[in-house]
Amino acid sequence: MRRVYMDANATTPLLPEVVEAMRPYWMEHYGNASSIHQQGQRARTAVDQARETLAEFFGCHAAEVVFTSGGTEGDNTALFGLLHPGDHLITTSIEHSAVLAAADRLAHDGIATTKVDPRPDGLIDPMDVLRAIRPETRLISVMLANNETGVVQPVEEIGRIAAQTGVFFHIDAVQGAGKIPIDVNRIGCHVLTISGHKMYAPKGIGAMYVRKGTPLDPLMVGGSHERRRRAGTENVPAIVALGKAAELAMHSLETGAMHRLAGLRDRLENGILAQIPGTGVNGSGTPRAANTSNIWFDQLEGEALVIALDLKGLAVSGGSACHSGATEPSHVLMAMGLDKTRARASLRFSLLKTATEEDIDYALEVVPAAVGRLRELAPELAGTAG
Repeated sequence: MRRVYMDANATTPLLPEVVEAMRPYWMEHYGNASSIHQQGQRARTAVDQARETLAEFFGCHAAEVVFTSGGTEGDNTALFGLLHPGDHLITTSIEHSAVLAAADRLAHDGIATTKVDPRPDGLIDPMDVLRAIRPETRLISVMLANNETGVVQPVEEIGRIAAQTGVFFHIDAVQGAGKIPIDVNRIGCHVLTISGHKMYAPKGIGAMYVRKGTPLDPLMVGGSHERRRRAGTENVPAIVALGKAAELAMHSLETGAMHRLAGLRDRLENGILAQIPGTGVNGSGTPRAANTSNIWFDQLEGEALVIALDLKGLAVSGGSACHSGATEPSHVLMAMGLDKTRARASLRFSLLKTATEEDIDYALEVVPAAVGRLRELAPELAGTAG
């Protein structure tokens, strides 16, 4: 059976070039980057080179790049490292749980949070952020691209608001990195976080941009690694891999690969909407990450459709992979105003950058068939429910 993977927002495979870049650092160049002998200094050179690449990727100085274990650690560091009792946090109701759960924990320390709701199309209105600012507001945290809908937020406008009001600004760029050009100076953020496994590097590695002078308390303490901003022996193979992935991502952005991917995404959407009645795109009409589409299918349970498509070789998602198995509908779609039934009937299709026309052909063959079959079964199942 042919298998087509359309769940890139959950995770991506390692690109061959990434594997080759990191391979020597598993067994040949295994030194600790903090050691002063030759093996250690070879590892240090590799880490420094990756840091320079990430600095180019972010548009910052190398000294402002901090390596982490991934997006969750980065998001947690931004919130726990900048906020103190009595402070006020502004975020949105459509953030990843790495931000929302951190905000909930901070509430126990006396840190109030305002969660700004999106418009029905999934966009955050910068004016709503401005209206939420209080004298004690210390941090605004907004994602660059939503992990479920792909909607790209107006972070530059929000960054200007943060600058004008003297508030720190954090960007969760996990789903935007590699799909949208990042320039931290243009955005105006103080902290920005990415994760390697969303951009064809391994799981367990990520990076942060931390603007020089930002008083960010470290989440991990111990040694003096990462200029005392993140303790722990550097994961040299994964850092090298992330550097290579960032290099490849910059090349993809420069050569128009995302335009090709957006064309495939649009063809998939248009084909599904043309062939299947009772469907629509969540977040349509807004700027979106080139690879992401979130489609609702009326008269269906999304989980049943995910399973049916998987049996046909097509891997898609009902939403955030971090909430797989959850019985509650997507908090992102609910915040956009969908009712529970339609939210549960929504699927996310997120394309790899290696996706082909043939992959789209296959999806347009199996999705209508699976939807038709499940809708035929729906009345029968309802009749036996009692």
